[in-house]
Amino acid sequence: MKENFIKNEYIEFWQEDGILFSRFQGGVEVDVERMKEAVKLREEISSGVNQYWLYDITRVKFITKEARDYADQYGQNYLHAVAVLVNSHITKFIFNTYIKLKKPIMPFFVFTNKKKALGWLLEVKEKGM
Repeated sequence: MKENFIKNEYIEFWQEDGILFSRFQGGVEVDVERMKEAVKLREEISSGVNQYWLYDITRVKFITKEARDYADQYGQNYLHAVAVLVNSHITKFIFNTYIKLKKPIMPFFVFTNKKKALGWLLEVKEKGM
């Protein structure tokens, strides 16, 4: 059951069974201003408590480098682990290669399958990571 639903014109957030979900609206291009708004909403719904987050970007048309840099620098508060859902294996490969080089401060992995992403998050949560 969806709880604590919050959204703006670009993205929506909700919680289900202890997992934070988000989904961008279809065809949106995410620039730094939209990323700032998304980070602000995610921090608002988190209420200062770390979350296990399934971040669905399958409908995003494009994310600017400035937006990615902003998220990398300011978008990691109140998180235990992040599973990003993408719509192509090429995007998944690029993200996961970048993650191996960057070494994020929390468990972070990219998936093309929502069920697998959720399963990974629940496993990480169960282990208390």
